Amino acid sequence: MDSNALIHPYSIVGRSENEFIRIVSGEGVKLTDDAGNEYIDGLASLWLCQIGHGNRTVIDAIGAQLDQLATYNTFEPFSNGPAVELAEMVRARSQHPDGRVFLACSGSEAVDTALKFARRIHHLKGDTDRQIIVRRSAGYHGVNVGGTSVQGGAAYREGWGDLMPHVVEIPNDDVEPAAQLFAEQGDRIAAVISEPIQGAGGVVPPPSGYFEGLRRLCTEHGALLIFDEVICGFGRTGSWFAGQTFGVAPDMFTFAKGVTSGYIPLAGVLVSRDIADLLEADETKFMHGYTYSGHPTACAAGIANIGVIESEGLVDRAHEIGDRMEEGFLALQGDGMIDSYRGLGGIWACDLGRDATEAKEAFLKRGVITRSIGNALAFCPPLIITDDEIGQLFDRLDDALRATAP
Repeated sequence: MDSNALIHPYSIVGRSENEFIRIVSGEGVKLTDDAGNEYIDGLASLWLCQIGHGNRTVIDAIGAQLDQLATYNTFEPFSNGPAVELAEMVRARSQHPDGRVFLACSGSEAVDTALKFARRIHHLKGDTDRQIIVRRSAGYHGVNVGGTSVQGGAAYREGWGDLMPHVVEIPNDDVEPAAQLFAEQGDRIAAVISEPIQGAGGVVPPPSGYFEGLRRLCTEHGALLIFDEVICGFGRTGSWFAGQTFGVAPDMFTFAKGVTSGYIPLAGVLVSRDIADLLEADETKFMHGYTYSGHPTACAAGIANIGVIESEGLVDRAHEIGDRMEEGFLALQGDGMIDSYRGLGGIWACDLGRDATEAKEAFLKRGVITRSIGNALAFCPPLIITDDEIGQLFDRLDDALRATAP
């Protein structure tokens, strides 16, 4: 059907609907389109489907919750059991088991919530001049106004008019400029926001000691450290959260995507006990929230999804996936097919030394979905992917790269 009703995200708006691939079903790591073509989902939809497609445990949990209570708001004085249980499960697996969790629908909502929290906390301390949010180059933080403002890629910020003020950028590969910024304006910095591994910016792990340096600077100057765990959370890096992988505890972190493996939209922000204490001491009404905050069906999906991740050992499986992926990239590099590679656990990229768009398209024609980011191809398969399926992925990648070699 060639209809122009739907505007696709991150697409040329005038592109015909007939030019899009219409996905009709999914099972495990495989997807099928309406022409019967099968694909390995090498990007877990959009960095999110940890448990793969068609998992009956999560599907049945969603159905059971729909039969009992599909939806109701959690504004005072209302609550629901799935929201309470999901919040407890998230904090119990985090570096802040005594923290508190705010729930939303999307990573973009979670980021904007965290930015508001950061400024609110300093207001509650009586330090209303602390409004600067520090972003890292190449960082990605969603597309609401706050998230767009703290994007590290200029292309995401251009063409929307004036965005949120008091945002300063630092390089993503050197902590010294951050130290200089804190030396000059440390008493005005509310928070630093960073992905533990930058995803949409090209799968960029931090330099050694980078986060330890940021943590130290924030602590010394009274600023907050926010980790955007939207991509990295829920086992992707071989820990429940990437802060644990890197051994650095943020003051708060955002999450989304992997919390339900995308089966139902759900997101949130976890805040430390220190932040929770300040919020709890405030006797005025908390003037922030979304219609779908704590949505019972979404939370039921999250509870079931976390259970699947745990019962199937997918957090540990990320390490094994990382080993297999590195072996594959090392072989391609040895054959001169790629320039370099980077990543860990279940999130990787390989650099081709040239624009990767043609290779991505050739890879897609061979039945593997990935994403091109500049010169790199990005990979983020479901954590249920088998060694045999990883082998299939690399066989097809090798073929695609040879077919498009200059």
